[in-house]
Amino acid sequence: MKTEILLPSETERAVNIILNDGTVALPTETVWGICANGLSEEAIKAVYEAKGRPETKPMSLFVSDMGMAEKLCADIPEEAYKLAEAYWPGPLTMVLKKKAVVPDLLTAGGATVGLRCPKSHIALALLRMTGLPLTGTSANLSGEPNAMGYSEVMKYFNGRLDAVFCTEADCAGEPSTVIDLTGKKPVILRKGAITEDDVAAALREKKEL
Repeated sequence: MKTEILLPSETERAVNIILNDGTVALPTETVWGICANGLSEEAIKAVYEAKGRPETKPMSLFVSDMGMAEKLCADIPEEAYKLAEAYWPGPLTMVLKKKAVVPDLLTAGGATVGLRCPKSHIALALLRMTGLPLTGTSANLSGEPNAMGYSEVMKYFNGRLDAVFCTEADCAGEPSTVIDLTGKKPVILRKGAITEDDVAAALREKKEL
């Protein structure tokens, strides 16, 4: 496979790649990620293969907004809307109950899926132009550190992905906060850029999470 190098302005080319079940690496506000059609088993499988990631480990999805989230998830609680209003686009991943439209391959057979709206103009453009949820997994080989720049991504994935955006956009390096909203109360599964106090403030809750 020959990896195409794309300029940040070449989003239309990236859209074509994604619509044909290809894989594209791009920077987000946290770390670099690999985007592909999150509803295509063929595309999801290509991401797993590129990363050398076991299919027993689920991946999350990038979405454009809660409207897209509603097409993917069921029984969405009010807390999700409050958190999205406060922190999307941004480094917050919400775990929700998935609908059948989300492939089991993406979630490793699980009944839930993590959703995030990234604060990345490239990612948001691809989400808007494709109308699809995109895989939101980090751009690193399984077991290796997250890639924080274009050169690191190319070191990992030159010849393994269909395209990589050539940009030195800054990534904060701090992962997104992951919060499970499928139970009776929100539970933070991974601490990240959005703090517990931030979450509590958005939900207008005083109790600890």
